[in-house]
Amino acid sequence: MIVAYFSEKGDLIMKKITVQHVAEVMNRIAPRQLAEEWDNPGLLVGSFDAPVEKIFVCLDVNDNVVADAVEFGAQLIIAHHPIIFRAVKNFRTDLPLGKKLAALIKNDVAVFAAHTNLDSAAGGVNDVLAEKIGLIDVKNFGEEEISLGRIGKLPEKMTAREFAAHVKKSLNAGSVRLIDAGDFPIEKVGLCSGAGSDIISKAKIFGAQAFVTGDVKYHEAQSAIDSKIHVVDAGHFATEFPIVHVLAAKLAAEFEKLDYKIKIAEDTHSRDVFETI
Repeated sequence: MIVAYFSEKGDLIMKKITVQHVAEVMNRIAPRQLAEEWDNPGLLVGSFDAPVEKIFVCLDVNDNVVADAVEFGAQLIIAHHPIIFRAVKNFRTDLPLGKKLAALIKNDVAVFAAHTNLDSAAGGVNDVLAEKIGLIDVKNFGEEEISLGRIGKLPEKMTAREFAAHVKKSLNAGSVRLIDAGDFPIEKVGLCSGAGSDIISKAKIFGAQAFVTGDVKYHEAQSAIDSKIHVVDAGHFATEFPIVHVLAAKLAAEFEKLDYKIKIAEDTHSRDVFETI
């Protein structure tokens, strides 16, 4: 099912909306300067001058997303993960990336990504994750103005297993992995959506008894146990996918204020690539 949002007040004949207009709105939602140095956000496929009447919002630009966007008639895909992340040394249409890029270009679909800038932005991926798992008094780490992660409190203390079950249910995750660091309760929780295990130690410094993220490796799990901080690995997908619905709604509200006539659809088909057997 495609969920669509409509902003119908604007006169499309009087006000031609382009990718540039949408990029300006996205830069207010997720300012480019918040992105990490190694990241590759922004317009990755297409032209800033291209007209836009329909937008498709997603987490990943996979084959099914491209097909859904084309079916919807979108001129622009807004994704969290950049479709082009490292230097492209060839454009082979017999390989997955080249095939997707060719389909996008053939159908005049531009792609804009907001990655770590959307992670760090107020109301972005990590704030949405914190809200989904019910944290209160949510803040950046310490006095950091820009922070990929967040730290907050649970309304009531939980055991590690209770918290892991709570995260699984809150994120509608197929499964979670619990790294149980000992017999102590959880009140203060750190988190970083996607792959954030490199800041588990920072969360511990700021008093977190547990940390939520995805893609935790074996030795990182051992280090968490040594540091006495529980970790719930809910997976890359489950910790980030909730932003799709929120971002689509944010865009609809912004366009409504600007009197832009835009139709927005969000990806509701995508599922985690991992399945627990």
